[in-house]
Amino acid sequence: MSRRFILVVLAVLLIMPLVPVSAQPEWAYVIPANLLENRNGNLTMVNRQSLLDKDFEPHNLVSISALRSVSGLHMLRKEAAVALQDLFRAAEEAGHQLYVKSSYRNYRTQETMYQNRLEKYGKDDGVVAYPGSSDHQTGLGVDVLNLEWAKQDGMRPEFGNTKEAQWMEANCAEFGFIIRYLKEKQDITGIIYEPWHLRYVGKEVARYIMEKRLSLEEFTQESQRAIQDYEAAGGDFLALCAQLNAPPPVRELDDTDESGDSEVSMFYKKP
Repeated sequence: MSRRFILVVLAVLLIMPLVPVSAQPEWAYVIPANLLENRNGNLTMVNRQSLLDKDFEPHNLVSISALRSVSGLHMLRKEAAVALQDLFRAAEEAGHQLYVKSSYRNYRTQETMYQNRLEKYGKDDGVVAYPGSSDHQTGLGVDVLNLEWAKQDGMRPEFGNTKEAQWMEANCAEFGFIIRYLKEKQDITGIIYEPWHLRYVGKEVARYIMEKRLSLEEFTQESQRAIQDYEAAGGDFLALCAQLNAPPPVRELDDTDESGDSEVSMFYKKP
């Protein structure tokens, strides 16, 4: 295959946005723009104001049956499942045994749980999420407890006093998880403090959220404001994301192949 042919093919595959990086204003927000593009859905916020459709089902759900658990079959999206395995392993090394209590739930299951709660207590007490507003439906939310609490019928904020809950809050971000419903954010989330509820968002975002003690609602507002400010300054957010997501530029190497053509590197990265 000739060098010229390879270069033509690569040129077609690697067409860049019309706005060059040098023409864009500086991206000032702490989280990279292409993460906020949320192509993988990890940053999707779900609450009473941002409901998932009743037919929504996350892609790439996998079993997490290899982890200790109670109450039947458990599934998460693959990236969250892999991260949770790492978290369980680190917890074990630190002397903590964790158990999965609840993971992916579809809309209909959530609807049944919500109605049962309403019938039992006569009101929405912020314990069971409204159908379509549950992190569990995303396949990225998981409830994790120790054995003593996992065996109980209900879950209460007092679990936060256990050594396992305290370890999770201190370390979950290193595996890409946040405590979705923090104690000090109940007025914002509309959900009681849930020290057992982990939500996968990816490591970089998780570290920022937990360091700043943000709710996902606050982070979403803050990051969307950063995008708006960037575009108000003349930037093209989608073009910037495309540039950040693009593979490294093609570089012709000095080596030649058997036909005498110069070799072309698709993965060269400028120093």
